[in-house]
Amino acid sequence: MNERIKRLRTQSRTAIPYLSLERAKLMTEFYKTGASQKFSVPVARAQAFKYFLENKTICINPGELIVGERGPEPKATPTYPEICCHSLKDLDILNSREKIPFKVSEKDKDYTRDVLIPYWNKISIREKIFTQVDNNWIDAYEAGVFTEFMEQRAPGHTVAGKNIFSKGFLEFKQEIHNSISNLDFYNDPDAFNKREELRAMTIAADAIISYAKRHAEKARQLAAIEKSETRKKELEKIEEICDYIPAHAPRTMWEALQHYWFIHLGVIMELSTWDSFNPGRLDQHLYPFYKKDINEGRFTEDQIKELLEVFWVKFNNQPAPPKVGVTAAESNTYTDFCNINLGGLKEDGSNGVNPLSYILLDVIEEMRILQPSSNVQISKQTPDRFLKRALKIIKTGFGQPSIFNTDAIIQELTRQGKDIIDARNGGASGCVKWELLEKKHIFSRDILI
Repeated sequence: MNERIKRLRTQSRTAIPYLSLERAKLMTEFYKTGASQKFSVPVARAQAFKYFLENKTICINPGELIVGERGPEPKATPTYPEICCHSLKDLDILNSREKIPFKVSEKDKDYTRDVLIPYWNKISIREKIFTQVDNNWIDAYEAGVFTEFMEQRAPGHTVAGKNIFSKGFLEFKQEIHNSISNLDFYNDPDAFNKREELRAMTIAADAIISYAKRHAEKARQLAAIEKSETRKKELEKIEEICDYIPAHAPRTMWEALQHYWFIHLGVIMELSTWDSFNPGRLDQHLYPFYKKDINEGRFTEDQIKELLEVFWVKFNNQPAPPKVGVTAAESNTYTDFCNINLGGLKEDGSNGVNPLSYILLDVIEEMRILQPSSNVQISKQTPDRFLKRALKIIKTGFGQPSIFNTDAIIQELTRQGKDIIDARNGGASGCVKWELLEKKHIFSRDILI
């Protein structure tokens, strides 16, 4: 572990998690203007997302190579009042929890009491759900039969597919445009709703491109005042990368990691998908970039490893959003349950382990931080060397990587109706499900077991 990684790892491990109301304030500002009333629900949500990304704080931490934080700084954790608004009691619990507190300032408690609760208390998704269920259900909930039922989060558990790494958002926008052009408003009664969803996707794509360019501008500003020539060049490279991706498909390992990270942030900032939006088969997705970079002399293996370790730190900077009610009192984790999948099979059924798989195991062993979680998929094709390398890490007592049977995952997914190619591309997520991102979709669909 080099000095850069030691500093970033220490910063991440020692930063104190706290509740950040930046997102809640911006979303409240947007909805209080009445702008959402002008649009369909999907387009209104996309416009709110766009407003948030245009106004949130841009953070580039000293020395880092992958940029972007969910909050204004590491461990600053947002809330999602449109899903479920924290009560003042929740805030007191979060602030005083013995094991995993989220610090809450008096100023933010006042804002929650004076603005968030009065505005969102009757219109959040949670409150709307409660108006639709019968009294027997509510009685059971209040008696503790149910303790949490998506009342504080949106669906998560997604294993990302290779499209995320092989296409830029300008390509996605073109696909969306083509889909809109092919809608049949004469014969399809759902054509209008489909169009609104597709329009919302276009707005979201533009928003994430613009968000990346805000980081490019921030890097440009920092480079202009940077005294270290080495760091100045790094900031100029960050500027170049953020100007290029995610609008365009990544071309190098550095671009691929930054490209995914903006997508990851976009997903977890738009709504609380706790838990587990993750990059899926990371060694499979990144291997073409690794191979090209090494063959062309762009990076050494040590430099690739450094980029991956910086990437690891970014996950650890993002605690899971604070819970509400009984789970605020009982939850004992900061983990957002991103789960990195290694090994398994390729689409043709052959062994999926590659040289990058071993480098990623080295990263897991060396970093030893809470997030991201990791697993190895073991099949009949898996080399003994890979399994033994994973077991060597596991026996240290770190708890990672976990082990999954690839053949069982494929069998279960094909039983659900997935074709063999999709099933081989699938993986484990969260704590724990088997899932995949279907190759025919641009965006994710949960496959819940």
